[in-house]
Amino acid sequence: MSNPSSLRDLYSSSSTPWSFVPPSNNGSSTPPPAPPVNQTSYTFSSRPAPNSIFELSPGLTEPGGADLPLLLKTVVASAFLQYTTTAIAMPWEVGKCLLQVQWVPRNALEDPEEEEEVVEEELSDDSGEESYFADPVSSPTSSRYPARHPADERGYVMRRSVLEEGTQPEYIIPVGSADGVWGMMKRVVRFRGEGWLALWKGLLTSCITEFLSSTLQPLIHSALQAAFAPATPSPYQFPSRTASLLLPVASQVISGFILSPLDLVRTRLIVQSFSQRHQSYSGPIDALQKIARDEGGIRGMYLHPHLLIPTILDSALRPIISIALPPILAAHLFSAPISPDTHPLAWAVVELASSCIGLLATLPFETVRRRLQAQVRGRAPRLRACVEMRPAPYNGVVDALWHILTEERSDLPIQRRRSKKQEKGKGKGTEEEDEASEEEGDSWWRNTGLGQLYRGLGMRLSAGVIMAVLTVLSGGEEGDAGWAEL
Repeated sequence: MSNPSSLRDLYSSSSTPWSFVPPSNNGSSTPPPAPPVNQTSYTFSSRPAPNSIFELSPGLTEPGGADLPLLLKTVVASAFLQYTTTAIAMPWEVGKCLLQVQWVPRNALEDPEEEEEVVEEELSDDSGEESYFADPVSSPTSSRYPARHPADERGYVMRRSVLEEGTQPEYIIPVGSADGVWGMMKRVVRFRGEGWLALWKGLLTSCITEFLSSTLQPLIHSALQAAFAPATPSPYQFPSRTASLLLPVASQVISGFILSPLDLVRTRLIVQSFSQRHQSYSGPIDALQKIARDEGGIRGMYLHPHLLIPTILDSALRPIISIALPPILAAHLFSAPISPDTHPLAWAVVELASSCIGLLATLPFETVRRRLQAQVRGRAPRLRACVEMRPAPYNGVVDALWHILTEERSDLPIQRRRSKKQEKGKGKGTEEEDEASEEEGDSWWRNTGLGQLYRGLGMRLSAGVIMAVLTVLSGGEEGDAGWAEL
């Protein structure tokens, strides 16, 4: 074989021209070219936030359309699960709502019957001709002819004290007889006008409200994300931190505003008497119809200041505190940054502390919202509540806060003081005990309604502790956003 004299004889032109399109891989074993290293891999997900239906059946989100029988089964299962969980927590919710609505005046122990007993005792001790020959007509303070109870223009006897048993309506639970949620639950069960079934008043309305809220809020959040946080960055896009706070809060406020009539009906059904003779509403549909007819229609249920302002405050404060407060507390409590994935125990402590602080900020506004929901407006008749309510209506959020603090008391349960007749024959030891109890009763807790704004706080704190313990025991799995509480 002869060597070529030149390399030019070995040169051959390329059979395929240069191309920027990768050649097709038909039947060849050559692997496709690897993508460039500098290709971006962080993209925004367009999948909507999970809700109560799609969490039970992830197959509904697969491409190709949803299966109608599977969708129907999932909706039924989700509704049954929501109804069961709501029914379990409903007795505690009824007791908390009744405690929040109950009006406990500061002068509840100033019973007018005690003054009459004192006058009668003084006159019975007098002996002589003056009392014997006294004219019962000209003597208005005669013991044989006591003063009559005041009456209104229709002849009905007027109540002079909330502790006056003779004029107390038969459907009202005695005021100040329960000091907590469990105590109110026992009073509801033992009261002749309520009973066991009264602990589940408003169950259907509560279940519908919770189901719609858990389904509607993620959809609104996804729509807001699509509108204000698109996948393609733009100069008009919100910053990530601002959007992560504003969008969940806005979705909670919008969903709370849409479902506010159902929350109003739920409060009215819980507060009204369980006895059919004194019920104002026979059910949620009847309540919606009567409220719309007598209290300004749909516009009144949504836009009345006594309902709109508390709804916005209550719906906005909860997500703001639950989202913004844990990172702030974590930064102040721990020197190193923590997260739910790396430090589940420390993060559970942070969430528990933030929920406790959040309850101190949100519970007064929730109490004011319940009281404003319980009072009727327009030409609607007064609601016959199963607990004592304020005779005069509140004029707004600030007015309700001021009157609760200044005209109510917090030392529950109220102990009725003994009359002069019952105090006869007591020894020195019992007199010293009564003096000590009176000194304790004159504390500032008796002269302020601060405790009335925090009814149900112990129950909510206990629920927060239980949820924190369950979160730690379950391995720190991330749950739904929001507050896990009764």
